[in-house]
Amino acid sequence: MLRAITKLKEEYNDASWRYVMGGLIPDWQSFSDPINSVTRPLQMGPVWMQASRVSGIPIDHNLWFRDAPSSSYPACIAFKSVQLQSHLYAIEYLSLLWQSCMVRGVNISKHNELINIACELSAQHADFDIKVFQADLTNGNGLQEFRNDVNETRVNNINRFPTLIFRREQQSLIVTGHRSYEGLVKVMEQLFAKSDSQ
Repeated sequence: MLRAITKLKEEYNDASWRYVMGGLIPDWQSFSDPINSVTRPLQMGPVWMQASRVSGIPIDHNLWFRDAPSSSYPACIAFKSVQLQSHLYAIEYLSLLWQSCMVRGVNISKHNELINIACELSAQHADFDIKVFQADLTNGNGLQEFRNDVNETRVNNINRFPTLIFRREQQSLIVTGHRSYEGLVKVMEQLFAKSDSQ
């Protein structure tokens, strides 16, 4: 999905994009996904195997057997901590998170792994301040930004991820779940047709 969105952003380069973190898994005691029958980490492995088949992208589904993330919240807070410095760097950090977790099988709920990934970002951008990132990760700044995002998802009644909201003028379309690039283009075309008909 991330590749499809990246390609879509290149195609529609005059559009503005905003990333909102929803925090899918607070912890495994309170998480339940009845659609995929997932209530514990081991059950996430087959979901990722299916995602790999659908997307054609190699995904390390053994992470959920080997060293399962305890929560998605730390990674969301880390993303928001990067975003406090730069929206563009935050998008790059999100991509690094995705690669680390899904391709390399890194447990991104661990504080030290989030720092390591931020160091990768810092190596690419000298003006990214890793010390400020570490401070925002722990002093409540990143947490508050994440809380704002979670509140936004609740206000919009979003409880499935990923969810994309496409807006043009007064029209909007909501897309939930994995979509191919071609599928997302159809949504954009539908939105443009809907707006032009008004």
